[in-house]
Amino acid sequence: MNSLRRYLILIEQDEDGIYVATAPSLRGCHTQARTLEELLPRIREAIALCLEVEDPAESPMRFIGVQQIELTA
Repeated sequence: MNSLRRYLILIEQDEDGIYVATAPSLRGCHTQARTLEELLPRIREAIALCLEVEDPAESPMRFIGVQQIELTA
């Protein structure tokens, strides 16, 4: 029986308008797409592939929050 797992996904947009999704709890798990509709199936596939090579129980991460800060360059 498969258990339901939840993963936090961070979505950003680069300077060219490309969406980038990252699953921070899985090392190196990210993907990109031109639209959000394309991005979500791709990050699901990326997570599945990452789970084939990484055991998420090895380094459990618990979501605390997201903050955006500004610094003067």
